[in-house]
Amino acid sequence: METVSRSHFNPQHLLRKNRSITGMSAVLLPFESNGEIDWRSYSRLIQRTVECGLIPAVNLDTGYANLITEQQRQAALDLTQQIMAGQPFIAGAFVTDQPGDRCQHDAYQAQIESIQQRGGTPIVFQSFGLAHGADDQIVENYVQIAKHCNHFYAFELGTMFADFGAIYSTSVFEQLIHIPQCVGIKHSSLSRQLEWQRLEIRNRVRPDFKILTGNDLAIDMIMYGSDYLLGLSAFAPESFAARDKMWAAGDADFYQLNDILQYLGFFAFRDPTPAYKHSAAMYLHLAGWINSNLTHPASPTRPDSDIEILREISRRLEN
Repeated sequence: METVSRSHFNPQHLLRKNRSITGMSAVLLPFESNGEIDWRSYSRLIQRTVECGLIPAVNLDTGYANLITEQQRQAALDLTQQIMAGQPFIAGAFVTDQPGDRCQHDAYQAQIESIQQRGGTPIVFQSFGLAHGADDQIVENYVQIAKHCNHFYAFELGTMFADFGAIYSTSVFEQLIHIPQCVGIKHSSLSRQLEWQRLEIRNRVRPDFKILTGNDLAIDMIMYGSDYLLGLSAFAPESFAARDKMWAAGDADFYQLNDILQYLGFFAFRDPTPAYKHSAAMYLHLAGWINSNLTHPASPTRPDSDIEILREISRRLEN
């Protein structure tokens, strides 16, 4: 992963007060006790997200994009299209490959077309073939992908989330930002410094390009000009929507609400990071949004002792 000197940035000049925030929220894919997907609860979670004023994002890491079957992925898209009825949503274009493989452009094209046909905007999930290799080849992969998109979001995913992920060099990022069809990037390095660096470049080169923070350990990155696409917001989209409105209004209560949400983020996204999905299932089950707190069988889990802590955080958010 690229590193950046901590002394290089004084983030104060990046602060953007009273800014309207674009909030995108990943939607958890819930499971029943029999191991089947709980589609009814999934529908409720999508509707809840929309009613809060956030843009739902499906078939991402929170939706077990790298673990579900293609049939399940398409079923999630069909259901999302039905619920959204022309309203905007984001969906992951995911391609499975192995280390050393070349980028599977045909497979990406099929995923992108499937999303666009249903009215969604694709966010291009990384794969070994797409995101690993020489910088010029990575950029060329995106140039080829762009030929099949009206518009799309790129994705930088740290390896703490998935082994096929990668955080790009500054050179790659600066070239991606010049691809017209690429309207933004979800940045999930969990590094403030790297995200501040990208914000500086964005502000200078293409101000309308969206940096969607995926840093669930620093959700206040929205103060510096990032928008967001988070897994953490799947726990409590109403609280995130309320927080965003407070920031836009200059309401000092923003800081207290953000602190509680960040407490939830630090607890849920502790090592092993992918187990946050079980934390989300526990939290949503406690709140009555889903029928069980089970996860995809291949996803790591949290101990049952987490439940009481999540219950207490939920109480704090309700007060």
